[in-house]
Amino acid sequence: MHNLPWTDLQHVLAVADAGSVAKGARALGVNHTTVLRRVAACERALGVKLFARSPAGYALTASGEEIASAARAMHETVLAIERTVAGRDLRLTGTVRVTTTDTLAHSLMPAALASFTAAHPAIALELTTTNVMVSLTRRDADIAVRPTSSPPPNLVGRRIAEVAIALYAAPSYLARVPARRALDKHAWLAPDDSLASTTIAQWLRTELAGITPVLRADTLTSLAHAAAAGLGIAALPCYLADRLPSLARVRGPIPAMATELWVLTHADLRNTARIRALTDHLAAALGAQRALLEGR
Repeated sequence: MHNLPWTDLQHVLAVADAGSVAKGARALGVNHTTVLRRVAACERALGVKLFARSPAGYALTASGEEIASAARAMHETVLAIERTVAGRDLRLTGTVRVTTTDTLAHSLMPAALASFTAAHPAIALELTTTNVMVSLTRRDADIAVRPTSSPPPNLVGRRIAEVAIALYAAPSYLARVPARRALDKHAWLAPDDSLASTTIAQWLRTELAGITPVLRADTLTSLAHAAAAGLGIAALPCYLADRLPSLARVRGPIPAMATELWVLTHADLRNTARIRALTDHLAAALGAQRALLEGR
């Protein structure tokens, strides 16, 4: 027992969380055979079966549940140690992982990141574009730049500005359908269920519950391009749509859809030199765009 490798437990935990060897292998960045070998080694060392195998996948046995729970606690401890060590790093070198939304990645972030790398060439940046708040606790990213009115309580950061949202359409659409027409008589472009928690989706459910959108999409950038092509009206952040000459405002900004822009990191990482440098830079660079962010 005292020789049970932590790496074996990591492989067990990956399979338990993913529900299959293949998905667990992808999460760890290793091949299928390695995962099978590690899980089998762990089962031999412990003398128990950890998984019940079936065509539907891998389900934890009762013993597996206990071991996975212990492994998960160990994993959280390791992550906490890594964050503590990283938080004491005073060097302006290394890699910083940033997560943001597709709209920010296509509008305000590139210039902000370019000016940062010019000032700090020894810091490498990794950018992840997702509309889901990834886990900074698990170090999926170091910094999150996101519109939200309720930042997660385990994160710290700075509120940059209010984010205004208005209604937009292409001039070609407005030539066919007058802007003054009642909103429920327009063709609508709407977020799909993956964006159901956004203020845009909430407003549409409340104000236009009876409409059937002509198009749904999983990114606001896709909706902006669809609107620019003349398909209909879309609710979009002003910082994105006001910079697109192919779109014109139909209504707005609409206060019920407003949110806030935050630059966030984990409390354990805020004093890491490279992370502090980037959060300070992003706060200044994005703050300089306050009028655009607030739809003014």
